[in-house]
Amino acid sequence: MVTTKDPFNRSFENLEALADTISDVLNNPVTIEDDNHRLIAYSSHDSQTDAARVATIIGRRVPEKVISTLWRDGIMHHLHESEEPISISAIPSIGLGSRLAVAIRKQQTILGYIWVLETDKPFDEDAGNKLKFAAHAATTKLLQLQVKKRKEEKGHEYFFWQLLTGHLKTSAPIMEKAAMLGIDLPQRYQIFVLEFDFDINEKQQQIEYMLTTTHRIHILFHTVHRNQLILLYGLKQKHEKLKDHILFFDYISEQMAIRFGFSPSSGGGGSFYDDYVLVERSYREALMTLHLKERFPNEMRNIYYYPDLGYYRLLPSMLSESNTHHVENPCLKRLRLYDEEHNSNLLHTLEIFLSVDSNVKEAAQSLHVHFNTMSYRLKRIAEIGGIDFDSMDQKVTIYLDLKMSKLGGASTPFVDTHNQSR
Repeated sequence: MVTTKDPFNRSFENLEALADTISDVLNNPVTIEDDNHRLIAYSSHDSQTDAARVATIIGRRVPEKVISTLWRDGIMHHLHESEEPISISAIPSIGLGSRLAVAIRKQQTILGYIWVLETDKPFDEDAGNKLKFAAHAATTKLLQLQVKKRKEEKGHEYFFWQLLTGHLKTSAPIMEKAAMLGIDLPQRYQIFVLEFDFDINEKQQQIEYMLTTTHRIHILFHTVHRNQLILLYGLKQKHEKLKDHILFFDYISEQMAIRFGFSPSSGGGGSFYDDYVLVERSYREALMTLHLKERFPNEMRNIYYYPDLGYYRLLPSMLSESNTHHVENPCLKRLRLYDEEHNSNLLHTLEIFLSVDSNVKEAAQSLHVHFNTMSYRLKRIAEIGGIDFDSMDQKVTIYLDLKMSKLGGASTPFVDTHNQSR
């Protein structure tokens, strides 16, 4: 058996030199990417290429449609699981030609990828072994880049926590810190919090990969706190359309499930602001949105943003005022006592009736009872509770008190501005 000689068993000044050497050895164009598909080196003087490679070089990262397709077709899963190079057939729909690819890794940690485009010079039978040697040669260089990147990310994360917790009170120090870190702050931004059913600290590499390869919105900062992923993303232009931002939760959930087998259970965003002193406010609004979605899952199943909460965003303040003055709606109190004594459910019937804008037929259908039964229940509710269903003021008051009752008993979200600071 002939052992393939390692053509990369020497030192390289940089990754560009390594990419050129791989290209010379395999007679085909080469790109080297980091673990999040950002381009870090590519071979020079390539006369042949494909649309995916051109877009990667121009954009300095792999196009999102290419990454999504590679995950959908199981190619990325295979690349992550195998230490051996894999052959990838052409996918014309995304401009991808045939390739040989390998993951650069340190034990089980993915550091990056090498992609070799097959042109009119077919790979020889030892191409896979040679590419495996090339991946080994790239490991040290990528480890150095990763150390530098992690140090930079820590600085960004600390700055983000200062913004989230309101430690920077005026615009001047915020702008100075951003300039020092080389951060270009978007004109407008929003805080969005993704919530999971488990602690996600051990999933940070997959989460960072997901966020970095998502190009449809500009994510500037992210951090993990227990089971929450906190994001700050911005609009590059003040009047940029919000369509992609509105669809963000559904998209990120779908892609996480496809790629890594887990996804957020809920998500909520604050308002958009242009003053970075207000990051803490947007964060609190995002937490309040999550809190209200938890208390009212049916009513808010399609609501993700604080400005879309309507009157629900006023309920916590109303509940606080009601608790301070120990106010209880007398109509609801009488109905609650009657339900307890007679094992009935008039309060629930009342809430359903009011939620469908006092439509008797619709309320009966929702409760799966006959129209006449519903009419009788409403008559009893009016008698026992002392409710005039012709009074809009009384109905609105009762409806809001029912919502406050549902909200009550759950602690409101609180940002510890000292202990959460990193």
